[in-house]
Amino acid sequence: MSLIAESPDFLQVYSDGTVKRFAPETAPPCLEPSNDPNGFRSKDVVIDPLKPITGRLFLPPSVSSSEKLPVLVYFHGGGFCIGSTTWLGYHVFLGEFSATSRSIVLSVDYRLAPEHRLPTAYEDCYAAIEWLRDQASTEPWLQQAELSRVFLSGDSAGANIAHHVAVKTIQKWVCPVKIKGTMLIHPYFGSEKRTEKEMEDGGSEDVKSNDMFWKLSIPEGSNRDYFGCNFEKANLPERIWSKFPAIEVHVAGLDFLKERGVMYAEFVKKNGVKDVKLVEAKGEKHIYHVLDPKSDAARLLQKQMSQFMKRF
Repeated sequence: MSLIAESPDFLQVYSDGTVKRFAPETAPPCLEPSNDPNGFRSKDVVIDPLKPITGRLFLPPSVSSSEKLPVLVYFHGGGFCIGSTTWLGYHVFLGEFSATSRSIVLSVDYRLAPEHRLPTAYEDCYAAIEWLRDQASTEPWLQQAELSRVFLSGDSAGANIAHHVAVKTIQKWVCPVKIKGTMLIHPYFGSEKRTEKEMEDGGSEDVKSNDMFWKLSIPEGSNRDYFGCNFEKANLPERIWSKFPAIEVHVAGLDFLKERGVMYAEFVKKNGVKDVKLVEAKGEKHIYHVLDPKSDAARLLQKQMSQFMKRF
């Protein structure tokens, strides 16, 4: 048994198929609000016990019975191979976002590659949208959910998932809920053709890491022009783009993936999506809001996301 792929401190994959994951600090759900001004509550839910797919719901403090709240469905990052709703960075950022934006947040734990390669993550996360519809009338924490104001978001691979779930909701003639917008944070896309930044000498380690995660997550026999990796290869018809919800793409100035995020924003705009905005966090690195969810930059991101949702 030999080690065939590794992301130090996070993931090891062995030749016999064994996968070892090493999670950073995690947080349990908090059913009761804290004394903090942002006193959000959270609880874990089962979306599909057979697969399994789970999630964590976040509620802002002091929700009245008459108040209607928008819903943010969030997909964590991690190259499709690592990550969880329980990681402390996600728990803090999304809980405080729920309080800041006065929204219900559903953070989804989908099945991970390489055990479950793409498109499994897309299917699992779309199932979360269907669960939201089905549970709205029976789940007490969704009683104030306004399913005509649902937003999709995620970081890195999760941003990639948000795009593909949005596509799937349009492809389904009857969408379970009304998707008003998507917020893609530091989106993770790729292609067989290298970008200028990827060909620079200083980017070799980033390219190597990205290639490893793509190799572990795309279907066996596929390359980086797989539709889940290269958005230009999806060949979506005009009717999909014409119905696409508003898009806000967040990139970080020091992020190796910034170039791909800019390319995505330009591509969807060129294909007819009318409401597209690109937002850059200058001087910040990849997933800074997860690494330091209480930083000024993370607070600003929460404010920007909240303002985007309030437009609809």
